[in-house]
Amino acid sequence: MTKLQAKNIVKHFDHNGNSVVALDGVDLNVEEGDFVCIVGPSGCGKSTFLNIVAGLETPDSGEILLNGKPISTPGPERTMVFQEGALFPWLKVIDNIEFGLKMAGIPQGERRELSERYLDMMQLAKFADSYTYQLSTGMKQRVAIARALAMDPEILLMDEPFAALDSQTRDLLLVELQLIWERTKKTIIFVTHNISESVILGNKVEIFKNRPSKIKKEILIDYRRPRLAEDENLQKYYHQILEELKSEVIAQTKDEIQ
Repeated sequence: MTKLQAKNIVKHFDHNGNSVVALDGVDLNVEEGDFVCIVGPSGCGKSTFLNIVAGLETPDSGEILLNGKPISTPGPERTMVFQEGALFPWLKVIDNIEFGLKMAGIPQGERRELSERYLDMMQLAKFADSYTYQLSTGMKQRVAIARALAMDPEILLMDEPFAALDSQTRDLLLVELQLIWERTKKTIIFVTHNISESVILGNKVEIFKNRPSKIKKEILIDYRRPRLAEDENLQKYYHQILEELKSEVIAQTKDEIQ
């Protein structure tokens, strides 16, 4: 069942008085329960596209359909996890996770039960009464993911959430996120500049062209889980994606020189 459709998404930005095309007709179908990873050259419009799906930005033309209905504004059925968790340092971990539920009017007992469930899922139970400024960067991202999942969105949007993490923490969270995805059957769209992340996480990898961006190729990854970074059998997918990206990175470099 098709969960989300992007139809001919076009987006322009003003740069020093000139109109620059960031997205030039992006088409994408996301099925219920997909884990879709988006990769492409730096600055090609990956995050812009995700912001449009989230309703944080508006396309100049084209439309986003969720369950067949057009969307253009933020909504609780789409929750975003950013590169930095955007947590409230003056609140405890449990209160950060409950925040969205509280704003949605969920009764205290119910939101506490939901929050504790996702604290356990993200292995944060013993840090429930800690303040987020007391946590490592990796643990803060766990809190951000738990807060997003507690809202039970139809689609979880993730914008390079592991980019600032050390390699050991990232590898651990890559495994945990796969286990959460299998447990919740959540539809996820995950933006990354890291090819290995896309191979480990995605059942679909969408490769964006250099600006003006559109989807160059979709690569399907049908491989057992949980996938591990050191699994040599994943290398064939890595090299497929790398081969598609080479010309786009070269084009980007030429644009920057000019």
